[in-house]
Amino acid sequence: MTEKTAAEILKQPIQYVPGVGPRRAEILARLNLRTVADVLFFFPRAYEDSGDVRPIADLQEDAVQSVIGEIREVEARSSAAGRFVLGVLVSDGPSFLRALWFDQPYRQDLFRRGQRVMLTGRARYKGMMWVMAHPKVHILAEGETPRTATLPIYPLTEGIRQWELRRIVRRVVEDYADHLEDVFPDDYREQHGLLPLPEAARLIHFPPDLATAERARRRFVYQELCILQLALAIRRARLMESGTAPPLPRTAKIDARIRRLLPFSLTPSQERAIEEITADMARSVPMNRLLQGDVGSGKTVVAVYAVLVAVAHQHQAALMAPTEILARQHFQAVDRLLAHSRVRRALLVGGLPPAERASTLERLAAGELDLVVGTQAIVQEGVRFHRLGLVVIDEQHKFGVRQRAALKGAGKEPHYLVMTATPIPRTLTLTLFGDLDVSVIKELPPGRKPVKTYLASPGQRLQWWEFFRRKLRQGRQGYVVVPLVEESDSPALRSVEAAYRELQEGELREFRLASVHGRMTAEEKDSVMHRFRCGEIDVLVCTSVVEVGVDVPNATLMTIENAERFGLAQLHQLRGRVSRGKFVGHCCAFTDAVSEESRRRLEAFRDTTDGFELAEIDFAIRGPGEIFGTRQHGLPPFRIADLVRDSAIAEEARRDAWQLVQSDPGLRCPEHGRLRSMVLKRYGKTFDLGDVG
Repeated sequence: MTEKTAAEILKQPIQYVPGVGPRRAEILARLNLRTVADVLFFFPRAYEDSGDVRPIADLQEDAVQSVIGEIREVEARSSAAGRFVLGVLVSDGPSFLRALWFDQPYRQDLFRRGQRVMLTGRARYKGMMWVMAHPKVHILAEGETPRTATLPIYPLTEGIRQWELRRIVRRVVEDYADHLEDVFPDDYREQHGLLPLPEAARLIHFPPDLATAERARRRFVYQELCILQLALAIRRARLMESGTAPPLPRTAKIDARIRRLLPFSLTPSQERAIEEITADMARSVPMNRLLQGDVGSGKTVVAVYAVLVAVAHQHQAALMAPTEILARQHFQAVDRLLAHSRVRRALLVGGLPPAERASTLERLAAGELDLVVGTQAIVQEGVRFHRLGLVVIDEQHKFGVRQRAALKGAGKEPHYLVMTATPIPRTLTLTLFGDLDVSVIKELPPGRKPVKTYLASPGQRLQWWEFFRRKLRQGRQGYVVVPLVEESDSPALRSVEAAYRELQEGELREFRLASVHGRMTAEEKDSVMHRFRCGEIDVLVCTSVVEVGVDVPNATLMTIENAERFGLAQLHQLRGRVSRGKFVGHCCAFTDAVSEESRRRLEAFRDTTDGFELAEIDFAIRGPGEIFGTRQHGLPPFRIADLVRDSAIAEEARRDAWQLVQSDPGLRCPEHGRLRSMVLKRYGKTFDLGDVG
């Protein structure tokens, strides 16, 4: 019979570990613990650090210490003053200690004779015995003798207690940790100060102190982030070698023709971004570039410039937006910019009449269209390009990886330009967008005035609405943004329906109101937005459908109801709608939020208009899972890495991974075999899908 490999040993079902069995295995499966490997990588969520552990006889008065012993007696009584007193006598062999709890009768059922416990607290010597009042208690498994007071705390599920899970983990670590094979070569590990994998596994579960636990954790965080960065770097290297994109160089003649179409001069940031983008497009390697800019910084103009370079070389371009309303907004903006050009353009969204859609597809395949603007309808079956040269993807984090990758099949490999409506925190740029080059537009176009932002309580409504009406009478327009389309069970939450009705009959009854929300058809939304743009509507009551891209320069007022229900980036996007023209914008966010996190977020919104700064604040408060759901960005979730807490390790791992791929592009060297296998196992499917995101 052949000996099992390390991988086969680690795949052993958890039920065969002594002390587990089929019934406990079912409970553990609810925690996704099915094999011994699952248990080894089931990391503590926290540690209980209980000071130093010492024999009862060596205790000192008034210092926080821990003792371990067996319960000999549990006694409940009433004091002379009528208070409930629970006494638990604990012995560590030669010595005794009494733990006391007052007015906590529920504790009586927690203890029984013969139980082993660790007690932590301040002890006093009274009446020939040590006494601890209200100590912290840890029930210990049979035979469990912590050598330190740093105990791991694991996520639990119904049917298993902390001490039982600790006992199972300890058994698995003792029996199987040595079978873990290191993915890093020894010299690499030593050079980067990483613990060997078996040692790291032992120390992250049962560390002697918190500093050691952190050192062990760093080993696993670094590995997780390094594997991701290696995947990004390998894909990037492969892309650089492929050389399949059409070279689309910018000439002086092309530049002059494009600038004649632009009704304004570009900012230094826009000029720099255009330099970087056109340098990429001139090569036969597909461009993979992320264009970041604050709200209203003029990213669309830069994208249109790139489109015109592609069209000048008789290639087609596609501009994709995540929603139909935004695709239509883009099309209208592009249409205005290209009004005096010969660029043949069309809109391609799901809501088109069948005859119009068929005609657009036909013209696209025949090369009779230069630019198509749309939603994911562009990547659906039946869409064929004649000669696709450039793909611009707006609001990239709202597209799934698979949708973005589908464009690879749309003709020869095109150049890719990804735009984000709000800045992305630096750590996320290095991870979720780690294989993209980055261009940043920092300053706003000349003449743009910052929006005045107010944070108001419900008691300040009358004052705000008086100001709102005064501005409307001066000829301005405004938005009222609410979190819900329809009324909900919660009376505190405002809906479009309720807000529209209340305002029409109350504060804004003398003005022309309309509502717009995500459940309306494209035609209905378009009609309302057109009337609003033309000044036929004074106030638009809406949900966050106006978050991105809506451009009505005369709209300078915004009321946001239940502001605590919106993310910081979303609030900043909404505010960007009232900074489009020559008049100062005013944005008032109403909230009765009581949570500390909501207050911090809303105060940052009030005090800061810099989108890059707000992105970092939002990231620190909410973390990446909230900002980009895992399903949206398409990456497997991290087991242990936390991109907020571990930003320094993320940068280090990126630097090291990219250097490694430079020296060994496909990780082909024998000593990198395990690294390569791990990269393919974790990210092979995700990153084979496409070169963007």
